[in-house]
Amino acid sequence: MNIDLTGQRALVTGASRGIGRAIAETLVASGARVAAHCRAGREGAQAAVRGAEGSCVLTADLSERRDCVELFARAADALGGLDLLVNNAGVAIESGLDEPIDTWTDAWETTMSVNLTASAILSREAIRHFRSHGGGRIVFVASRAAFRGDTPEYMAYAASKGGMVALSRSIARGCGRHGVKAFVVAPGFTRTDMAEAFIRRYGEDYAKNEIALDRLTEPRDVAPLVVFLASGLADHCTGTTIDVNAASYVR
Repeated sequence: MNIDLTGQRALVTGASRGIGRAIAETLVASGARVAAHCRAGREGAQAAVRGAEGSCVLTADLSERRDCVELFARAADALGGLDLLVNNAGVAIESGLDEPIDTWTDAWETTMSVNLTASAILSREAIRHFRSHGGGRIVFVASRAAFRGDTPEYMAYAASKGGMVALSRSIARGCGRHGVKAFVVAPGFTRTDMAEAFIRRYGEDYAKNEIALDRLTEPRDVAPLVVFLASGLADHCTGTTIDVNAASYVR
């Protein structure tokens, strides 16, 4: 089965590297036009959509609420509307329990702002847009940590991803009759630049020993699921979460 997304228009946040870049590249390869968002790393986002006529790169700081609203509007304007929002951008800030309270709280609030609040604002804008344009789909890139938790240094990350899951389910339940579908893709430990801090702290063997396969999950293992969800072939799975973690967390 070949999935053809010709005519589909997508905004992918955090598209300059890792899972977001792989998603943008795979959407483009399937025929979609993509607004690839980045905060920095513009070259990576440009590479993700290079050669894709009608696609574009947009910069925004997702820790700023107004930037989130403007990003969605700019993407819709650039592509002539949107059919898909992929809430992928995120941060994982290491912050131990013995950090000073202001340092710990700053890390918590930054994580929530980028991972959860930005996703909520963008989803709000998407729902409002989709209701008046025949519907659309939202995909949240959450994490295995949303369900099984994480180490103490990454509690904020796990909590923010858990919030994304609840947000997606609320959208699926409350907005389906307006043509809005919402899904969660929940990767396990994935070999990305963001994962490097964890690898440096705990070692790659720590991550590999948890999985049932012979290699760590790569961004290319996650991206095809987003294309499938974008296709409309799985709309009756709205509200669901798809795990991509090499059986490191079976629930």
